[in-house]
Amino acid sequence: MLTAELRMNVPPEAVWATIVDVHDWPRWGPTVSGALVEGGGGLAFGTRGTVTTIAGVSLPFEITEFEERRLWAWKVAGVNATRHEVIRVPGGCVLSFGAPVWAMGYLPVLAVALPRIERIASEKSNRT
Repeated sequence: MLTAELRMNVPPEAVWATIVDVHDWPRWGPTVSGALVEGGGGLAFGTRGTVTTIAGVSLPFEITEFEERRLWAWKVAGVNATRHEVIRVPGGCVLSFGAPVWAMGYLPVLAVALPRIERIASEKSNRT
């Protein structure tokens, strides 16, 4: 798996809250315009839903790996997609996105998302 990552001076809890909140996905995901979870709950192992691309195409997703406050991975349209991992470090965290080798061209998109997440998570942590 190829990775794009960013060390952030933001509490890992705020970063986690940002990446698991499907309402935030369009704010940080350059290719996402919306997302819905079936049943309206949060992310967990086996959660299903739809993600809508900026082209207006809605695709089904399923959470295939989940460890609370640490990582989640998914399949989109039945294909393994990105893995999202929050790694606690002194003074903050590292957010790491993993992409399958075949999706190497998606790494620049992930690199754009990382500082957006940092900004959103920083806003969240300043509100508390």
